[in-house]
Amino acid sequence: MHPIPYWRLSGFYFFHFAFIGAFAPYWSLYLKSLSFSAFQIGVLMSLLHVTRIFAPAAWGWLADHIGKRVVIVQAAAVTGLISYCGVFLGESFAWLFVVMLLMSFFWSASLPLIEATTLSYLGASTARYGRIRVWGSVGFICAVTGIGYMLDFMDIASLLWAVLGFKLGIVIFSRQIPEAVVMVHPADTLPVRQIFKRPEVLAFFAACMLMALAHGPYYTFYSIYLVEHGYSKSIIGWLWAIGVICEIGVFFLMPQLMHRFRLKQVMAFSFGCAIVRFLMIGWGVEWPSVVLAAQILHAATYGAHHATAMLLIHHYFRGRNQAKGQALYTSLTFGLGGTLGGLFSGYGWERLGPGLTFTMSAAAVLLGLVLVAWKMDADH
Repeated sequence: MHPIPYWRLSGFYFFHFAFIGAFAPYWSLYLKSLSFSAFQIGVLMSLLHVTRIFAPAAWGWLADHIGKRVVIVQAAAVTGLISYCGVFLGESFAWLFVVMLLMSFFWSASLPLIEATTLSYLGASTARYGRIRVWGSVGFICAVTGIGYMLDFMDIASLLWAVLGFKLGIVIFSRQIPEAVVMVHPADTLPVRQIFKRPEVLAFFAACMLMALAHGPYYTFYSIYLVEHGYSKSIIGWLWAIGVICEIGVFFLMPQLMHRFRLKQVMAFSFGCAIVRFLMIGWGVEWPSVVLAAQILHAATYGAHHATAMLLIHHYFRGRNQAKGQALYTSLTFGLGGTLGGLFSGYGWERLGPGLTFTMSAAAVLLGLVLVAWKMDADH
C-alpha cells in the first residue's frame, strides 16, 4: 500500500470545490446582470451538468485505456482554465454558451477520476474518505463567504477574476498528485453493463439522479430568490456556507455512522430530509429561521448522501471498474439529473413560481426515497 498523498489530494479538493463555491451561488447573479431571462440563465447554468452526461464516460474510458487517471486530470485542468478565459472576451448569450460548454466539458473530467484515485489510495480504509473530502467543503466555505462579502462592495464582474484564481489553484494541485496503483480485483472480469443492470444498482442510480434533479432550482435560482426577498449577498454567502459547515460535520462522523447504521438507512434518511428542506425553502423564505434550518439540513441532503453514494459506488464497482463506476455516477446523477433539474428550474421559475418549483423538487425526492426503500440492498 502506497502512502496516501493527503495534503495534495486535499488541496485539489479545496480548489475544485472553491470553484463551485464561487460559481454555483453567484454565477447566476452575473448572468442576471447581463439581462438574460430566467430560461436563458437556466440553460447556461445547466451546461455544467449537460457535459457531465457524456464527458466523464469519455474521460473515464481514456483514463482506463492509457492506464493513467491523474494525467487526464492534469490535461483537463489546463484546457479548462484556457477555455474559461473566454468569459473575458464576450457577454452575448451565444458566446457564453460556447465558452461555458467547453469549460464544463474539461472541468467534468476531474472529479470522478480524483474520487477513484482517492479511494484507490485508501484501499480498505474507505471510512477515512471524509477526512480528505472535507477539504473540498472548506474550500467551498472560504469561496462562498469571501465572495459574498466581496460582492457587497465590488461590482459583480469581479467574480470573473475570483473564479480564475480558483481555476489556477486546480491546475497547480493537479500537478502535485502522484498516480495511484490500481489493485486487481476479481470483479475486473465483470462487464460494467452487467453490474449496472443489477436491480439494486439501477435503483441506486435512479434515486441519485432524482436527488440531483431536485437540486436544480436550488443551484440555479437560490441566490436570486434570496436577493429578491431582501437578503444581502454576504448573508447569502453565509447561508450557503452554513450548509457546507454542517456537511463537514457529517464527513467527520461518517466512520461512526457506518458502524451504527447501514448505508441504505443513511441514504433513506438523507432523502427524507431533502423533502422537508425543499418545502421549507419554497414556502418559508420570508422567515430567516426557516431558511437557516433548511440550510442545516444540507448536512443530510448533500453530506450524508454524497459520502454514502461514494461508498456504494466503491462497493458495487471494484478494481479497474472504479473509474467507470464513478463516471457512470457522475454522468447519470450530476449530468442527466442536474441537466434536467436546471432546465426544469428555468421553466418552472417562470411558469409555476418558486414555491411550486421547490414543491416539485420535493416530489422528485419522494420518488427517489421510494426507490431506495423498495429496491436497494438492505445489507448495505
